[in-house]
Amino acid sequence: MAANEVKITVRPNGSLRVEGPIQLLDAEGREWDLAGKPAISLCRCGASAKKPFCDGSHARIGFQSVETAVQTPPSKT
Repeated sequence: MAANEVKITVRPNGSLRVEGPIQLLDAEGREWDLAGKPAISLCRCGASAKKPFCDGSHARIGFQSVETAVQTPPSKT
């Protein structure tokens, strides 16, 4: 992975792991201070007390979701 690339991994039954140089903004456009964090995990289950970040609540509530990538047809331009 190049230094300027962002990689997002869907973790089975868990969070979205985001690695790389990212900017995370709230609904009002304010930026979270992610200085010194090469990666973050974002909540996918909705139960985290630290939203938008994952706090491991998915394991406690038994969140189940395993997403897999599917090929999409090329867009017609």
